[in-house]
Amino acid sequence: WGIKEQLRRLLATDTLAQAWQERMRMGYFVQIANMPEATKLYDTVVTWWDAIEVLIVTGATTAKVEAGNTGIKNIKRTGRGFRNAENYRTRILLTSAARTVA
Repeated sequence: WGIKEQLRRLLATDTLAQAWQERMRMGYFVQIANMPEATKLYDTVVTWWDAIEVLIVTGATTAKVEAGNTGIKNIKRTGRGFRNAENYRTRILLTSAARTVA
């Protein structure tokens, strides 16, 4: 639980120097915990460090795109009897447009 909170602190930092400090602190906690789950989480942070730095500097995420993809997958999963590809495409566009307006 403490390592998860350390990850949250790392992602909430304002500068790269602070982020690096929190990353080192997280590595220390992972060593103390000596748990495979914690080690795997830390390895993931190390692997994605370049992307994490971009997030800290720019604040840019792919959350809106991922939400749109999830909506499309939900429409596809429910199917609603669409046999016509054009109707299916229209349904996806209408659903995403309604989400944009709301």
